[in-house]
Amino acid sequence: MAVICNTCGLPEDLCACEDLAKDSTKIIIRLETRRFRKKGTMIEGLDPKLNNLEGVAKELKNKYACGGTAKDGYIFLQGDHRDTISETLINLGFSESSIELH
Repeated sequence: MAVICNTCGLPEDLCACEDLAKDSTKIIIRLETRRFRKKGTMIEGLDPKLNNLEGVAKELKNKYACGGTAKDGYIFLQGDHRDTISETLINLGFSESSIELH
């Protein structure tokens, strides 16, 4: 018997809740200066319950060949990646209208 999603009421194989959640989130990308004037790219607004933050952070770190972390609903990457990070997030399935660059 098919498992039914509690949110949308559709069978789990047809459930689109995860895709809708990616479209409805507001992602903010900004540059942050840490200790010793080291710059880093902060990606905020990702819901850890709906998105696999560790997986997204791992893909971003591999693409940009940098260090980083995923904690408490944000991803921090070492270095300034603001110019290309929005294109990468769009390729990962996030909508272009939900990404805001500061």
